[in-house]
Amino acid sequence: MFTIKDLPFGKDQLKGISAKTNEIHHDKLYAGYVNKRNEIEDALASTDKSKAAATYSVFRGLKVEETFNADGAILHELYFDSLGGDGVATGAFVEKATADFGSWQAFIDDLTATAMACRGWAVTAYDPSDNKIHNFLCDSHNQGGVWGTIPLFTIDCYEHAYFIDFGSDRKSYIASFMQNVNWSAVEKRWLAAQK
Repeated sequence: MFTIKDLPFGKDQLKGISAKTNEIHHDKLYAGYVNKRNEIEDALASTDKSKAAATYSVFRGLKVEETFNADGAILHELYFDSLGGDGVATGAFVEKATADFGSWQAFIDDLTATAMACRGWAVTAYDPSDNKIHNFLCDSHNQGGVWGTIPLFTIDCYEHAYFIDFGSDRKSYIASFMQNVNWSAVEKRWLAAQK
């Protein structure tokens, strides 16, 4: 069974992102993905696999929704685990992103553009196949991920992440998000990815 992880910061701790948004986002939306993932795992254990079919089957439907809910939970965990900091970036991750993008500002500009262009998620990940940091666009939880990459942090760009506080002003939400990034947490994931 998968469990709902606690927020690593107080719900009212973030600059520009309200306690109400964090409560709805974490306690209802994220928790819903974890709970549905568990429900699907239980259903898969008793589903008749002999009737599996690509056109339609209960098994296929469960497997599709398994990835949607698993990725929904995982991406939200990365999102929340990357918040609660002061937005000041230092360390080996900053050096690597600066080298890969040409400057830290170029990395931030690319990340911001990715977050503005996506329908769901901007995911910063390390790709061992070219030894570089990339910002990937995901329109849905289970679409847009690149096999073999290691996600380092995410920006949730679905409206539920910002509409209460920013209305339709996604760019201001992204700027506020960046002021709250816990770069130490990102740094830990970066160092772990190097091993």
